[in-house]
Amino acid sequence: MENRMPELGIIADDLTGAMDTASEVATRGYETVVVAIPDASPPDGTVVAVNTDSRYLPPSNAAESVERSVKAVGASVVYKKIDSTLRGNIGAEVAAALRATVAELAVVAPAFPATGRRTWNGIHEVDRTPIGETEFAADRNDPSSSAVIDLFAEQNFPTERVEGTDVSNGADRVAERFSAAVTQNNRPPIVVCDARTTAHLQTIAAAGAQFDALFVGSGGLAAHLRLDTSTDTSPTVPRTKPGNPLAIVGSVSETTLEQLTQIPDAQLFHLDPHSLLDGATDEAADIAGRLDRGVPTVLTAASDRSTVEDTLSVGRDRGLSEAEIGNRIATGLATVAGNACRITRPSGLFVTGGEVAVAVLRALEATTVSLTGATVEDGIPLGQLVDGVVPDVPLITKAGGFGDETTISNCLDMLDDEQ
Repeated sequence: MENRMPELGIIADDLTGAMDTASEVATRGYETVVVAIPDASPPDGTVVAVNTDSRYLPPSNAAESVERSVKAVGASVVYKKIDSTLRGNIGAEVAAALRATVAELAVVAPAFPATGRRTWNGIHEVDRTPIGETEFAADRNDPSSSAVIDLFAEQNFPTERVEGTDVSNGADRVAERFSAAVTQNNRPPIVVCDARTTAHLQTIAAAGAQFDALFVGSGGLAAHLRLDTSTDTSPTVPRTKPGNPLAIVGSVSETTLEQLTQIPDAQLFHLDPHSLLDGATDEAADIAGRLDRGVPTVLTAASDRSTVEDTLSVGRDRGLSEAEIGNRIATGLATVAGNACRITRPSGLFVTGGEVAVAVLRALEATTVSLTGATVEDGIPLGQLVDGVVPDVPLITKAGGFGDETTISNCLDMLDDEQ
């Protein structure tokens, strides 16, 4: 039997992004699945999100992965999910998605107002600060500019902007701007749109629906895409399993480090980052024992900035690049967590940090996550593992920069079988 064609295909460059964007559609009741491991076979679903895990790949490799994924999913409408802080190979990946489709234009709107991400006068901001002046600019694949249109300067596609005044004048005005961009260019244009409110994103989505468009954005724009399939189902919360939740914290963003300060010391389990760099640590039995004794456990290799800087320094002294350091830490955290889950089944899993999220699912031999539309907070979805070592276990993923100081605690509460 042939797989049915998804109505919407979401192509994301990391797992947490695939999850939070797909969740924006799942909350409306659509059958939604996330392919967590790159190049795994897409399952059936009205909405299929694919993680290409390409944010830190060389641009040419990232482009190849995106083009391959777009063709493999074969969806009626393609949504190229980009990072809401503009990290990654955005220009190369959007150009690849355009080449893989028959779209008339790419409609680009990275704003996600619910999480403080806005674009105005072409400048992308986090909490009203231009992205190039935030901590995200220090990422190893950092945003090259706060001006969104600059991200596409090296691509062989024309670029246009739709300003906030046009967006504020409604969908018909925006559609006029889209039409002019298509008419005036002999190649599909990449059209960057201002947006700082949910209403602006609704307007952009409505205008884009009048074209054969490739949509490009974060979780914000995805919530307003129009699908032909009707639905009357409501979000459901997966039932937690007996046991206690296990959290794996791989993100070292300032937001996540602040969230860790709200976790009781008794729940924190620190792995030695130097040992993780050597690939030598085996605390799985200790973690499983804590879970069996009724202790929710938060696994981390760094809970403060000084530990992060020390780990980077030690790694560099050993001749490792920043990417290699990050990969070793993520793999070490994931290996310990996976081994612990083989000893005892947690009530649920929480993971923050896109790299470690993929590593954890690999360690659990899981490829697919089902989303029911339930969320903990804006941009933080609750799903359920479909396969692997612990199938049916609830899973919450969080982008490192999302949430407030109580977010990790809130996620653990939702996963606690006694709540």
